[in-house]
Amino acid sequence: MPASPSTARAINDRLALELLQQQGPLTAGQLKTETGLSRPTVADLVERLQASGLIRVVGESGADRRGPNARLYGIVADRAHLAALDVRTESVAVVVADLLGTRLAEASLPIGGDSEPGPVVQRAAALVERTSRDAGAAALHSVCVGAPGLIDPSTGELRDTTGLPAWHRMLVAALQQRLPARVIVENETNLAALAEQRLGAAGDRDSFAFLWLGQGVGAGIFLDGRLRRGASGGAGEIGFLPVPGTAGIPSAVDCDGGFHSLAGTAAIRELGQRYGLVGESAAGVVAAAVAADHGGFLDALADRLALGAAAVAAVLDPGCVVLGGETGHAGGEALASRVEARVAALSPLPTQVRAGVLGDAAVLSGALLTAGEAARRELFG
Repeated sequence: MPASPSTARAINDRLALELLQQQGPLTAGQLKTETGLSRPTVADLVERLQASGLIRVVGESGADRRGPNARLYGIVADRAHLAALDVRTESVAVVVADLLGTRLAEASLPIGGDSEPGPVVQRAAALVERTSRDAGAAALHSVCVGAPGLIDPSTGELRDTTGLPAWHRMLVAALQQRLPARVIVENETNLAALAEQRLGAAGDRDSFAFLWLGQGVGAGIFLDGRLRRGASGGAGEIGFLPVPGTAGIPSAVDCDGGFHSLAGTAAIRELGQRYGLVGESAAGVVAAAVAADHGGFLDALADRLALGAAAVAAVLDPGCVVLGGETGHAGGEALASRVEARVAALSPLPTQVRAGVLGDAAVLSGALLTAGEAARRELFG
């Protein structure tokens, strides 16, 4: 059945707004070319979107040719403001941006391991409000919180997971109460995977597995262009994967004995000490090894990482594995190529292995992308 006039107008408006968001300011003529719509239809939608406060004239085009210049139309970036949070065990980082994702203010807050949950939540919530004011945002429209742990797919809430600070769940509730904004919660590894797919190492891939190598170990799974979360939100909990080379096996409440015991921060630092490499973080150890071309350490680490990567490849056949987080980024091509060679020896399925390019910044970037998509979905109709 043909669309009603109002539905057709909504579809056309959404198409034009998405083009302006993706390509930047365009003239009415360029919108006509890109959308395939008639000139009168484009003129009507431009007038309609200006009246709604979603677009405005941002300049002129055609100064290098004869005749009148054409007006350039662009998204009204301050129509809505976004916030992204990266919530770790010992810190909170926040960035506030406009509707187009331009970052306007950033801040972070260290959290002591013995801090009481209540005061931590108040300080973190105040940090978000203060950063929003610093960005000149009258109010936040959409907020995305990236946190470790499982997100309940039916409710979108952070589940009460053993081993994670109680203030994580409390912070989400506090933000929902204090902010006039939609608050979205997502697993940090999934957000980092999204960022690498949109902005980083997996930009040409519809299917890939992202291994987060940080304080903890996790995986983000993209198949056929979609992020897969699993029935309970636990797809990618690769830290619990039983693998050879550990002292035991993991349990339902403890990933010691799983892949985490080989690839977590403490395990990598301990491996580095065996090879005379010392650093304050696993990424520091790996970076030192790459700088010194320390083949022995890199080979040993690649042996470990290949166990997790090959297991993922055998089950999902993603065709590509990205070594992410600060540690994967630090290893670069020197580590990724070694892991790829070992996966090829372990699995009959062709699997590329790439180093992530965003490092620890991937979580905030993914959270900002998610908040922006939520805001535009509502505002663009």
